[in-house]
Amino acid sequence: MAHLELADVMQRYGAHTVVDGIGFHIEAGVIACLLGPSGCGKTTLLRCIAGFEDIAAGSIALDGELVSRPGFKLAPEQRRIGMVFQDYALFPHLTVADNIAFGLKTKGGERQQRVAAMLDLVGLSGQGEKYPHELSGGQQQRVALARALAPAPRLVLLDEPFSNLDVDLRERLSLEVREILKKAGTTAILVTHDQHEAFAMADEIGVMHEGRIQQWDTPYNLYHQPANRFVADFVGQGVFVPGTVLAGNRVQMELGILESGVPVECSAGCGICGKGCGVDILLRPDDVVHDDKSPLQAAVEHKAFRGADILYTLRLESGARVLSLVPSHHNHALGEKIGIRLDVDHVVAFKRTPAA
Repeated sequence: MAHLELADVMQRYGAHTVVDGIGFHIEAGVIACLLGPSGCGKTTLLRCIAGFEDIAAGSIALDGELVSRPGFKLAPEQRRIGMVFQDYALFPHLTVADNIAFGLKTKGGERQQRVAAMLDLVGLSGQGEKYPHELSGGQQQRVALARALAPAPRLVLLDEPFSNLDVDLRERLSLEVREILKKAGTTAILVTHDQHEAFAMADEIGVMHEGRIQQWDTPYNLYHQPANRFVADFVGQGVFVPGTVLAGNRVQMELGILESGVPVECSAGCGICGKGCGVDILLRPDDVVHDDKSPLQAAVEHKAFRGADILYTLRLESGARVLSLVPSHHNHALGEKIGIRLDVDHVVAFKRTPAA
């Protein structure tokens, strides 16, 4: 039995459908993520799971207990779900310890022990007597997490919890929060539009678009085996280049012939593609390798220095552009031609679009 199970959940605001028939399940101890652009319905879905909103169709069950269906909604405070918000929502007039203890029903020594254990879990031992304004943003977020974990919830929901933090702190704290949740053995769902946060924290990710889950998978599979063009475009960086199918498992493009581990299905209704069909092939920056010995040449059109790496935008002879992530000691000038070769483990190809 799944720890959390959603079956064909729908939510509408008037005539506008925000969540459109979503279903997935999460096992106990798993950290999942709803990833997608603004307005895709991910926060609304999180609020439905929390019990803050009714659902128009489908059902939500937690540990086998039905908590939401049309016409019935178990109250949020009865679901034993912890929430962590992007603005922390700490009480400024309470100490850190009192903030963490706020939702606890225990009293006296047992209450103090639980608070001390939570402070230790989130790496804030000895900070209990401070007030929120005396802490950094990252420390305040850990207090919010400790408060959510203190009552031992069945599920923790995190709604864009790092959006108020700078980029470096966001990435570091997302790894820290994952470690805290895993140490506590807590099942959690993160909502974010930031794929770096999603990849750093989640075991499983559901990519959302226009109220629907486009793909529910591991971070590795989302990157290397996207289910459709939206997922391919939204997750990671890359460009689409035109290609032609030579046989069911081989495609030809300007930079050479690629061998696919599975038959290439390139157009709706055609099944396993036959010779001559047109496709758009996704090339990631790590698929295009800088190689001085390669006879294939491409001109440097743009470069973005990233410290250890440089992300090059390269123009091919046809005028098409590809990206290449290169160690930064290979520092080439704009307009310079450099040798490249393909190193593609997963061929990702989709039906040729009119724009291509």
